[in-house]
Amino acid sequence: MGVLDWIATVLGVACVALAALRSVWTFPTAIVSVALLGVVVFREQLYSDALLQAFFVAANVYGWLNWARARQATGVVAVERMTRAARWRWGAGIVAATVVWGTAMAALTDASFPWWDAGIAMASVAAQVLMARRKLENWVLWIAVDVASVPLYLAKGLYLFAGLYVIYLALAIWGFVDWRRAARSEAVAA
Repeated sequence: MGVLDWIATVLGVACVALAALRSVWTFPTAIVSVALLGVVVFREQLYSDALLQAFFVAANVYGWLNWARARQATGVVAVERMTRAARWRWGAGIVAATVVWGTAMAALTDASFPWWDAGIAMASVAAQVLMARRKLENWVLWIAVDVASVPLYLAKGLYLFAGLYVIYLALAIWGFVDWRRAARSEAVAA
């Protein structure tokens, strides 16, 4: 494990902790972290994961702008909840995208674990968009992604990243608890 792996890991932990705290600084930290992580996972032939990191750069720019606007308008990064129908639509979209992407990766590349990698990638895309939109449910998806990512990285011998995802799991649980508490407080205040 090289310096690049360590820098991506430290910045990754920092950006998730900042997200749990609803700090807008999560986004610039994340941009650097995911760019470095993209280089590492591409080297390991986890192509869905590498493309995911490129998506995260753009999604973090979007989230940064969205959170900054929300904070400027209200003074806080307010947490919102999804409707039951929206949850079902997002879930169905993740499954459909996983089938399409996994099929493409299996048929067109030499990707390692194409279906597993695709499922993690599609759930991560949804989670990142939902985080940028300040939806509480993003943390549920991140928890699932973290649980699925640890054994994948262990299978690839990426022990540092497996450890990182254990830390991400703990931070995602913290983020969910804190954001749920904030959503309840904001609902009572409204």
